[in-house]
Amino acid sequence: MFIDIADIFIRSGDGGDGAISFRRDKYVSHGGPDGGDGGKGGDVIFVVDPSMTTLLNFKYKRKFVAGNGAHGGQSKCYGPAAENLEIPVPLGTIIKDKESGKIIADLSKTDDRYVVLRGGKGGKGNAKYATSTRQAPDFAEPGMPGEERNITLELKLLADVGLLGFPNVGKSTLLSKVSKAQPKIANYHFTTLEPNLGVVAMPGINPFVIADIPGIIEGASDGVGLGIQFLRHIERTRLLLHIVDISGIEGRDPYEDFRLINEELKRYKLDLTDRPQIVVMNKVDLLFDKSYMDEFTKKVNELGYSEVYAMSAATGEGVAELMKICAEKLQSIPVVDTIYDDDEMYIPEEKRFTYEITVDEDGVFVVSGSFVDRLLHALNLNNPSQLRYFHKVLGNKGVLNDLKEMGIQDGDSIRLNDFEFEYYA
Repeated sequence: MFIDIADIFIRSGDGGDGAISFRRDKYVSHGGPDGGDGGKGGDVIFVVDPSMTTLLNFKYKRKFVAGNGAHGGQSKCYGPAAENLEIPVPLGTIIKDKESGKIIADLSKTDDRYVVLRGGKGGKGNAKYATSTRQAPDFAEPGMPGEERNITLELKLLADVGLLGFPNVGKSTLLSKVSKAQPKIANYHFTTLEPNLGVVAMPGINPFVIADIPGIIEGASDGVGLGIQFLRHIERTRLLLHIVDISGIEGRDPYEDFRLINEELKRYKLDLTDRPQIVVMNKVDLLFDKSYMDEFTKKVNELGYSEVYAMSAATGEGVAELMKICAEKLQSIPVVDTIYDDDEMYIPEEKRFTYEITVDEDGVFVVSGSFVDRLLHALNLNNPSQLRYFHKVLGNKGVLNDLKEMGIQDGDSIRLNDFEFEYYA
């Protein structure tokens, strides 16, 4: 089964908390702080796996969570960092933020790997807070929370040559003749329900990858038929083979079919009409009036397409010559990376300490979010030294500055979860 779109949930690991610990050696009456740092949470990394050809794996597993860093220990023992979570994807996978639809990464090279979410930083143990005036700190830093996101994986096939044409014009037959691919072939429309890839390896030419793109008919760019599902796969092809049934055996006009499909390419993405395109008249073995080939060629030439060839995929007539022409043209068509506009790209938030400040109906400034939860979890605010550290963290992380910008005044109340206190500058 060919799956080319999948929605999944990913989460990086939380950082481990720093430890609060003091030396307790037998002959040391006043041991100093020796709490170790917490370990870093695991990153979520997407890596290209060349052996994968579909996103089928993500149909059955849709949630991926990296491990958390371990907490720090006594005797300045650092908590180990969690292992990164590597998620293999096929070559040609685009990672998008599901909410905005913006592109996070495009994995179009065999050695591509991309860190989509970074694990939370481990917290410092109390040994890191010892100074000449504060020799016994009884507080430590909490580990920072990981990140989470719903993303969309979108696969765009990486093929050198893409086969275009209305259903039943012979695309699958051609693919089966020139490669080891075994697409389903039958004499009815929409026999092919998913893209098929094959490698053309013939004597005297450089091998190349060819793809049969199914279901592109009139209205495909608006969702008619199957085309809207597969138009994206044409975007990465360097050369298009546009196949028409020149015999007209099904009562269709080959020229009109050719024109309509190019209109769909233009409506989907304007630059697709600029892609090098070879026009192929198929089923010449069924054509009784050969003069129609000249008439068709003249019309296509007038539209700006100068390369028109004849073949019969069923009998093999002209097939080898066509593949050699494709191989020769590919040598002069460079592989160009897809360039995205700035408004298509996802820009991550720079602020990793996530919190939100609101004002409730009583005029209380409410600070909430994952940063608040982790901070309160790690501290005992009934302890004066830990309470002083709490206020220091609010200042260092910008919370107090944000409150000032919102107009907080001396004596106003601030609430973080169940903890409430009055503000004084």
